[in-house]
Amino acid sequence: MADTRRPLSPHLQIYKWQVQMVTSILHRATGIALAVGTLLIMWGLLALAGGESSFNQFKTCIGSPIGLVLMFGWSWALFFHLCNGIRHLVQDAGAGYAIAQFVRSSWLSVIGSLLLTVLVWAYVLVGGAA
Repeated sequence: MADTRRPLSPHLQIYKWQVQMVTSILHRATGIALAVGTLLIMWGLLALAGGESSFNQFKTCIGSPIGLVLMFGWSWALFFHLCNGIRHLVQDAGAGYAIAQFVRSSWLSVIGSLLLTVLVWAYVLVGGAA
């Protein structure tokens, strides 16, 4: 192979970060986070089946500041993955491929997921469920 003294593929400095790139990366990352975070949900279900003492231990752990941050992050990942998945379904149907629509739907996925997360956690915290 000849030494051309140039990069073999476009370097990261060439790309400008765009919301479409970020949502694509976040969709993959939230998929992984949901898979890992589901272990927490399974722990809660197993603790619930295990009786009152094991469920109280689970509530203590998940009610700690770290547990609340993990559950808040998991719920945001769930809502982002849901909103972005709906966006992808619309695009699979053949709509939303114009650049302006693509950018708008990317932002809607981000904003929608944040709104849903805040609404759910406001309900949880005001209702005293946490």
